[in-house]
Amino acid sequence: MTKKIIAAVAFSVGVFFNGNSLNAQNAVTQEGEFGFGIGAGHYFGDLNTRARLNRAKIAGTIFFRKNMGNYIAVRIGATFAQLGYSDQYNTYNTVMYSRNLSFNSKVWELTLQGDFNFFRFMPGDPAYSFTPYITLGGGVFSYDPYAYLRGEKVPLRQEGTEGQNAGYEGRKPYSSMAICIPFGAGVKYAFNEKVNIAFEVLHRFTNTDYLDDVSKTYVDPAIFPLNQDGSISNAQLLHDRSYEIGEPMGIPGRARGMSRQKDQFVTAMIHLTFNLQSYKCPTVQK
Repeated sequence: MTKKIIAAVAFSVGVFFNGNSLNAQNAVTQEGEFGFGIGAGHYFGDLNTRARLNRAKIAGTIFFRKNMGNYIAVRIGATFAQLGYSDQYNTYNTVMYSRNLSFNSKVWELTLQGDFNFFRFMPGDPAYSFTPYITLGGGVFSYDPYAYLRGEKVPLRQEGTEGQNAGYEGRKPYSSMAICIPFGAGVKYAFNEKVNIAFEVLHRFTNTDYLDDVSKTYVDPAIFPLNQDGSISNAQLLHDRSYEIGEPMGIPGRARGMSRQKDQFVTAMIHLTFNLQSYKCPTVQK
């Protein structure tokens, strides 16, 4: 009889503490995540028409994600990406290769995105510690393409290489700011209730065709004023660089880029995030 009483008491105590533990766990709420990421970025546009991923450059991000439950979150983030490309990589196309244009640009971006988890995501619970997800949003970014001429870095936007500074055919200098629509997908895993890791690929559709400073047609070289010493200006030399490797091909009116297609870029990064939690006083089950 005594053994039965002891067993019953032990069982009751176990239920009591298990109940308290469960309630304590349920009292933890995952409010959001603060994180950073590092990886690579790549450009697609007039100099990379086949969307080749052969010249990736450094990229990084920091962000805050506010959870709206176990499936949906809203994210605000800031991203840096170094982008660039050159016609010298287009060996499959003799016209593009002979065009001989190139650019580099530092992109600074601010975005607001919505994230959707395919599975319930609850850090600290092994049954719900992994999920793939998709993300979609909007943002703005700054860019300022440049190229190297005689070993010196030359900002391309200020030069007006397609006649913008002269108002050629109504062309105006383009802005250093543009709008983007980021769309992507990723997978994330919770190491524990405090730390997560993720891998994400995020593609940006933009509203500019001047990420690479190449868009419309060649212009009449006469619109570029000479330097004070009578030498040819940087704008004229950078407008048509085919002369550096062969016969000049910059005939006025000939296509220099593809203005109907906007430039795009993508990043692929590994994220490390830290969960922000709130607590409620646990109640004792009766």
